[in-house]
Amino acid sequence: MKISYASLLSDKISSRAAVIGVIGLGYVGLPLASTMARGKFRVCGFDVDEQKVTILNKGNSYIDAVSSEELAGHIESGLFHATTNFDELLECDVIIICVPTPLSKQREPDLSYVAATAETIKNRLRPGQAIILESTTYPGTTIELLKPVLEATGLKSGQDFWLGFSPEREDPGNKNFHTISIPKVVSGDGSVAREIIKDIYDAAFEKVVSVSSPSTAEAVKITENVFRAVNIALVNELKVIFSEMDIDIWEVIDAAATKPFGFMPFYPGPGLGGHYIPIDPFYLTWKSREFGLPTRFIELAGEINLSMPRYVIANLEKALDYYQSVSLGNARVLLLGLAYKKNVSDIRESPAFALMEILTQRGTSFDYHDPYVPEIPMTREHSQFAGNKGVTLTPKLLKEYNAVLVCTDHDTIDYQMIADHAELLIDTRNAFKNRRIDVQNLVKT
Repeated sequence: MKISYASLLSDKISSRAAVIGVIGLGYVGLPLASTMARGKFRVCGFDVDEQKVTILNKGNSYIDAVSSEELAGHIESGLFHATTNFDELLECDVIIICVPTPLSKQREPDLSYVAATAETIKNRLRPGQAIILESTTYPGTTIELLKPVLEATGLKSGQDFWLGFSPEREDPGNKNFHTISIPKVVSGDGSVAREIIKDIYDAAFEKVVSVSSPSTAEAVKITENVFRAVNIALVNELKVIFSEMDIDIWEVIDAAATKPFGFMPFYPGPGLGGHYIPIDPFYLTWKSREFGLPTRFIELAGEINLSMPRYVIANLEKALDYYQSVSLGNARVLLLGLAYKKNVSDIRESPAFALMEILTQRGTSFDYHDPYVPEIPMTREHSQFAGNKGVTLTPKLLKEYNAVLVCTDHDTIDYQMIADHAELLIDTRNAFKNRRIDVQNLVKT
């Protein structure tokens, strides 16, 4: 009698006997691992960083979305452990890939982490496993990149193992939604794979949305992020235009948002941040070249958003000259906020780094304050700033700077103290007006 690997795996999923492996324990992988453990699956988390693994196995979380208390509970119950030993993939019935997908310096997709992970899995692939990619990428990656590597073992997708894609939808700092409550889009290479993968996520998530193919699911995530990137670029462009007309863009948006239909508010800033919105649209731009198709909106949005840091610094330079008769090169500036969005510690692709690079090029002395980022960690793109420590805000210290530049409007910052003691304020987030704080020498940009 021929073994039905699909039936065996389905039975394991329904009985919670399936072991889930999550490769990559960052902002996507760790919340996912915790969610699966909450769904009563045994979860093995894989990472190449030994320090991360050691920290996690002690019950300490470094991701805001997963509390140390929650993590420690999973460890104590035997539902989670982390490891650098990828041979443990052999024990996993489901393997979920959550590794980075950055852009190269030429703004082309860098799928080296996905490719390396595929090779790692291939060397340990066995019949009866499900392999799911969650890393954001261009449509076609799962079938065109992952599938050939895994099938080089002689095992066949849809027969010996099941392959699919399920885009992550994390929103760091959003207290209204958690991993478990965000609808999960799933897909599979064939109808059987699709049903198996749907069953996996159904067991842990409140709502699962099944789509026809991995390429469709990949396109869903790209579309979500293109939508945000284009609309943010639009309000950034409107900000520049309305500023010349002496019109407050934030007042315009807030008033427009009172319309109960046909309008969705997006807000300007010093540039795009986070691992997804500044990056993912360019994955589609790159892929579209294969079909000889232009992506005008995406590329224009990228140009506008990438230009914002220089626009901010240009306005800072004008304000320093106007209010203090100080050149940018001779000024001392405090950057307020380093994270890419408020109330989180996530610094991936933060526009604050672009601002710091421009200030460094101009010879400007600067410090930063961020209650969530006391010290700048090592990053691939901005290693020159690693180890820099944030300053502690005091009235005396604030007076030592020619200007305070608001990059990120964390709620825990004492804005009234800053308003009372800063010599000049450059506000890219409308932080002071939103808190109804009157400020002299305030420039919105």
